[in-house]
Amino acid sequence: MAMEAAEIERLIKSALPDAKVQIQDLAGDGDHYAATVVSEAFRGKSRVQQHQLVYGALKGQMGGVLHALALTTLPPE
Repeated sequence: MAMEAAEIERLIKSALPDAKVQIQDLAGDGDHYAATVVSEAFRGKSRVQQHQLVYGALKGQMGGVLHALALTTLPPE
């Protein structure tokens, strides 16, 4: 069962309301995505902490419904 890009974006924005989210389906199969997430919540946090915030927003979907997500995270300029 695949996850829609819109659902990934919805989950991220529900946890990080100010986030600007861009999702790209890498393989066209709904299982392999790349996401760029820009949020003030990332300011002052390490890359690992930033990614943990996004994975937390996905509510355990990583490794199950969502097979792979290449993340780029950064605070706004």
